[in-house]
Amino acid sequence: MDNNYFNIKGLNDEEVLNSRKQHGYNRLEYKKSNRFIEIVGGMIRDPMVLLLLAAAIIYFISGKTGDGIFLTAAILFQSALSLYQEKRSKNALDKLKEISQPRCKVLRNGECVEIHSDELVLGDFIVVEEGVLINADAKIVHSNDFSVNESILTGESFAVFKDIKNKFVYSGTIVASGLAIAQITAIGNETKLGKIGKSLEGINEEKTPLEIQVSHRLLVLKSYRIYFF
Repeated sequence: MDNNYFNIKGLNDEEVLNSRKQHGYNRLEYKKSNRFIEIVGGMIRDPMVLLLLAAAIIYFISGKTGDGIFLTAAILFQSALSLYQEKRSKNALDKLKEISQPRCKVLRNGECVEIHSDELVLGDFIVVEEGVLINADAKIVHSNDFSVNESILTGESFAVFKDIKNKFVYSGTIVASGLAIAQITAIGNETKLGKIGKSLEGINEEKTPLEIQVSHRLLVLKSYRIYFF
């Protein structure tokens, strides 16, 4: 592929500023919250945990210290397990953020320049070659013996050849061979990788059948109490 890059000029400075103003920076951003406090609060409000705590207190009061200690240990174990699972989810999101190459080549103002990957905007033309990590979703406009490792998205270790027919490349994938020019179609959270991160962030822990049953019975007992008293 010659150095004139098929006379593709790329975006000019004004177009870059307008695109960035409209679509933002090429960053993976997720909501920030204190998940530790949320998890602890959720466990305190959980009817199953409250029931176990009440049972443990009754055991201690009645002198059955061994049973009380066993129940307390079970509650602590469940709490530790919930915190561990949350930590794993947070680590997965952090790993997605780390899958980014600091700098990349882009065509702007008729020249090939190297910029920070955060500064990529929608509509930019990136130049990607063997060994390079792709930092945004893009559509190939020119390619030469070009293949990409998409294992991060598909789990397949084999490189996929790309051309004008199979023309889309995705953020987080690695160029296995060749060289290509591609126009960016999605950045940040709008990329396939970004959407995976958002889906991880939105996973809610479902209640077990036992927890649902206990909650239902407590609700019934509460309604009886209101009715009679």
